Amino acid sequence: MKQEMIIITGAASGIGRATAIAFAKQGKSLALIDQNKGNLKEIQAEFGEKLISIYEGDVSNPEQMKEIFTNIAMSTKTVTTLFANAGINGIFTSIEAFEPEDWDKTMSINLKGTFLSVKYAIPLMKENGGSIVITSSVNGTRVFSNVGMAAYSSSKAAVAAFGKMAALELSNYGIRVNVICPGAIQTNIGERTHKHETELKSLEFKKETDRSPTPPGTPEQVADMVTFLTSDKAKHISGTEIVIDGAQTLL
Repeated sequence: MKQEMIIITGAASGIGRATAIAFAKQGKSLALIDQNKGNLKEIQAEFGEKLISIYEGDVSNPEQMKEIFTNIAMSTKTVTTLFANAGINGIFTSIEAFEPEDWDKTMSINLKGTFLSVKYAIPLMKENGGSIVITSSVNGTRVFSNVGMAAYSSSKAAVAAFGKMAALELSNYGIRVNVICPGAIQTNIGERTHKHETELKSLEFKKETDRSPTPPGTPEQVADMVTFLTSDKAKHISGTEIVIDGAQTLL
């Protein structure tokens, strides 16, 4: 019997890493994809090469992604789950100051990368069905007051729409597709965010309160939702957006 495999993109840090560790603790076999091979090796060292396969690659590069998924297909394992999680915040600036190449980079990684991940996973999943979870964000589905995030929010709105389209289309193969929309989560993605402070200053909106009903969430809390959505307990859930923010965005 072939061993089941779970594919995770953006697995080297944050939500992807927490989810990889959660699945590994369940004894699941994983194919982890990220540009940070060093961090992937750390996860592999913790749980062993028997459970963890690692692939260094750029999710927005069609040739690299095709090669990675071809290599996964050549293994003796059946892919049951894809967590299309890779993404960047990119540049935060005004629409007027946005350089087209910066806009394209955010769209390419967040939206095209999600598309390529799903596209190349389908041939590996369509025979036996399975589950796909896509990472969107409350920024793009629920919150539009964070200035400077035009590219990021647009990409995450598009990702959510893509997930719903995929849910309907892939239902023909018994593949469920759901979209998670995290709010403020304690990850290191902020370290890779580039803000144009001068441009953003002129765009600030006054809010009545900065109070939040709950503290920021943790990557592990998001991982709990991903492991649930990919389990048999969620076998009738597909095409759904799930907000993971502790009610933060209701204010």
